[in-house]
Amino acid sequence: MAKKKKKESASVSEMEAQVHILDRELFQLRNELATQRKLEKPHLIKAKRKEKARILTKLTLKTKEAV
Repeated sequence: MAKKKKKESASVSEMEAQVHILDRELFQLRNELATQRKLEKPHLIKAKRKEKARILTKLTLKTKEAV
Protein backbone atom coordinates (compact mmCIF):
# COMPACT_ATOMS: atom_id res chain seq x y z
CA MET A 1 0.00 0.00 0.00
CA ALA A 2 2.88 2.35 0.64
CA LYS A 3 3.93 2.31 -3.01
CA LYS A 4 0.40 3.16 -4.14
CA LYS A 5 0.24 6.16 -1.83
CA LYS A 6 3.66 7.32 -3.00
CA LYS A 7 2.68 7.16 -6.68
CA GLU A 8 -0.57 9.04 -6.05
CA SER A 9 1.22 11.85 -4.25
CA ALA A 10 3.96 12.19 -6.87
CA SER A 11 4.31 15.59 -8.47
CA VAL A 12 3.86 16.22 -12.18
CA SER A 13 7.60 16.56 -12.76
CA GLU A 14 8.30 13.30 -10.89
CA MET A 15 5.70 11.50 -12.99
CA GLU A 16 7.17 12.89 -16.20
CA ALA A 17 10.60 11.72 -15.07
CA GLN A 18 9.22 8.23 -14.40
CA VAL A 19 7.68 8.15 -17.88
CA HIS A 20 11.01 9.17 -19.39
CA ILE A 21 12.81 6.40 -17.50
CA LEU A 22 10.23 3.85 -18.64
CA ASP A 23 10.61 5.05 -22.23
CA ARG A 24 14.34 4.40 -22.05
CA GLU A 25 13.84 0.96 -20.50
CA LEU A 26 11.29 0.04 -23.18
CA PHE A 27 13.65 1.20 -25.89
CA GLN A 28 16.45 -0.93 -24.49
CA LEU A 29 14.21 -3.99 -24.27
CA ARG A 30 12.91 -3.55 -27.81
CA ASN A 31 16.42 -2.94 -29.09
CA GLU A 32 17.66 -6.11 -27.41
CA LEU A 33 14.75 -8.02 -28.92
CA ALA A 34 15.51 -6.67 -32.39
CA THR A 35 19.23 -7.37 -32.26
CA GLN A 36 19.30 -10.71 -30.46
CA ARG A 37 15.84 -12.01 -31.43
CA LYS A 38 15.50 -13.18 -27.84
CA LEU A 39 14.83 -11.72 -24.40
CA GLU A 40 15.54 -13.31 -21.05
CA LYS A 41 12.39 -11.75 -19.60
CA PRO A 42 9.97 -10.95 -22.42
CA HIS A 43 7.17 -10.22 -19.97
CA LEU A 44 8.95 -7.01 -18.97
CA ILE A 45 7.92 -5.25 -22.19
CA LYS A 46 4.24 -5.70 -21.40
CA ALA A 47 4.72 -4.81 -17.73
CA LYS A 48 6.64 -1.61 -18.54
CA ARG A 49 4.02 -0.56 -21.10
CA LYS A 50 1.25 -1.01 -18.55
CA GLU A 51 3.16 0.86 -15.87
CA LYS A 52 3.77 3.73 -18.30
CA ALA A 53 0.07 3.83 -19.19
CA ARG A 54 -0.91 3.97 -15.52
CA ILE A 55 1.44 6.86 -14.85
CA LEU A 56 0.27 8.74 -17.95
CA THR A 57 -3.35 8.28 -16.90
CA LYS A 58 -2.64 9.68 -13.43
CA LEU A 59 -0.67 12.50 -15.00
CA THR A 60 -3.58 13.39 -17.29
CA LEU A 61 -6.01 13.36 -14.37
CA LYS A 62 -3.73 15.62 -12.33
CA THR A 63 -3.36 18.14 -15.14
CA LYS A 64 -7.14 18.19 -15.72
CA GLU A 65 -7.73 18.77 -12.01
CA ALA A 66 -5.32 21.70 -12.04
CA VAL A 67 -7.24 23.42 -14.84
